[in-house]
Amino acid sequence: MKHSVVLDRNRCRGCTTCIKNCPTEAIRVRRGKALILSDRCIDCGRCIQVCPHRAIKSVSDNLERLRDYRYCVAIPEPALYGQFQHMWDIDLVLNGLKKIGFHKVFEAAKAAELLAEYTSRRGTEEKSPVPLISANCPTILRLIRIRFPRLIEHIDPLILPMELAATLARREAEKETGLPPEEIGVFAIVPCPAKATACHRPEGLESPVLDGAFAIRDIYIPLLRAMELLEEPEPMLSAGATGIGVAICSGECHARGSNKYLAVDGIENSIQMLEEIEDGRQPEVEFIELSACTQGCVGGCLTVENPYAARMRIRRMMKQQPVDRCVQPLSQEEEKDLQFSRILQYSPAFRLDEDRAEAMAKHLRIEALESRLPGLHCGSCGAPNCHAFAEDVVLGRASLDDCIFRVRERMRDVAGPGGTDVYLPPPFRQKKAETE
Repeated sequence: MKHSVVLDRNRCRGCTTCIKNCPTEAIRVRRGKALILSDRCIDCGRCIQVCPHRAIKSVSDNLERLRDYRYCVAIPEPALYGQFQHMWDIDLVLNGLKKIGFHKVFEAAKAAELLAEYTSRRGTEEKSPVPLISANCPTILRLIRIRFPRLIEHIDPLILPMELAATLARREAEKETGLPPEEIGVFAIVPCPAKATACHRPEGLESPVLDGAFAIRDIYIPLLRAMELLEEPEPMLSAGATGIGVAICSGECHARGSNKYLAVDGIENSIQMLEEIEDGRQPEVEFIELSACTQGCVGGCLTVENPYAARMRIRRMMKQQPVDRCVQPLSQEEEKDLQFSRILQYSPAFRLDEDRAEAMAKHLRIEALESRLPGLHCGSCGAPNCHAFAEDVVLGRASLDDCIFRVRERMRDVAGPGGTDVYLPPPFRQKKAETE
């Protein structure tokens, strides 16, 4: 599977900062350069945020792609609205999008209101497992598929708002222009790598409904310039506070009108909550909204503004709008498009071997090797911890000599009068420095 998170080897210094912060242990440092294990990457963008050398980045589409289509539709995520200082009129943003090359704008916030209306009318099915987990964050979906497969059945199988918006927008564009679908380009404007990846490889759909994705930070400057030239923007806003609010953590919970709900932001906090759900330690909760980014989508690493400041602006915009603007609910035919067309499957990224007996044998070898390691989790071997290093050795991804402490043992007999400490950096030396 291709990801939008990629490594620039020319900028990488092999500093191991990324391996310490990856929530799925998807990064190693080998031969002085980082290496991303594709099957474990969930596109959370945590490595992008912490890399001090900007060697890890997210790849999204370029605005030049608009020339590939005769008619282009923008699907802005509501997180975009909170990126501009001293700007409270959302119509400025929507009109600005038309100035930079789009022919039509269909808000993901409007689709979020349609989904909220559907869920409130649908109610809670008797056979649905509790708690129900939101499917609005693609990173969380991939995390569950990799690390928490028993919770797959807890996911509410509804498509993303941007996917619903793309489906509806393409139909409207076909009717308005008479063009065939292949000549209409529908592009999302996204705040994070996970949604950029989801535009091309959706989690819950058999085939993508979007033609591409633009990062908020990539269109920020062109959009800002276009907005500055606007005098009297045309009224275009079609979503109310309900749809705009999904940009921040707990927005979906409020949109659904949930009473017994939890809203959790941050990848580490989300992992902790999933562990508690798996252990049955949240029996009172009926619905859980998990956001991998701080403060929700406004904290995505493809945004430009501080997430807390963006959240403040979003909340102020919500107070200026009616609760919702979508007075026309979806038809029964359109409601069929809301459900996943593909069943989520367990992704065995951590499986040691397809043969169960061989996997158990490898597991025992990993435990035995780990018991002989120092347990300092220093990262000097290029793995995030000693267990991951032992796993790499058993699976053939690393050599035992990559551990600096194991090398010291081998050098003990040939090190000379100074011992092995003279070959090690000060933090790893066992002897104290002699004082005069």
